[in-house]
Amino acid sequence: MAPEHILVTGPKGATVGRLRFGVIDVPCALGRSGIVTDKREGDGGTPTGTFPLRELRYRADRLAPPASPLETRVINANDGWCDAPADKNYNRFVTLPYPVSHEKLMRDDGLYDIVIMLGYNDDPVVSGKGSAIFFHLAKEKAIDGKSTLQPTEGCVALTLANMRTVLALITASTQMEIALGD
Repeated sequence: MAPEHILVTGPKGATVGRLRFGVIDVPCALGRSGIVTDKREGDGGTPTGTFPLRELRYRADRLAPPASPLETRVINANDGWCDAPADKNYNRFVTLPYPVSHEKLMRDDGLYDIVIMLGYNDDPVVSGKGSAIFFHLAKEKAIDGKSTLQPTEGCVALTLANMRTVLALITASTQMEIALGD
């Protein structure tokens, strides 16, 4: 039987934490401000709390459909996510072009080749409380001959290999818990 909670932890201010899920215990990228208890738009923090995995989107031009019990959709060139706090579609999917600040889901850097929308600040949406908190692929960088995960803008991110391992074990009811800790 698969575990129901993915646990993500990291010490205050750390940009790399740990993701634990059943027997899996791997490094994960966190926001550039680490894990925060009072998330605000643009602060670079990964919010604490327990969040459902809403849906999975992927780049069909780069990857085969990931095996997942989540609702799965292909990312298209006109897919975006609104991050403008004053907009009526704040922290929601939007179709591009869009007249206010937004993220493009079809990215050149590969970070959203697999992206899972977390149920953060979406029921209800609170303006300015943070948007586009996703579970996506991590960017790695070599520093002093060692590979490390690069910080996100507030998301949780894994290498492609580790993401595939986690996706193979989740269920439709799996949630992600993010907490300050080791």
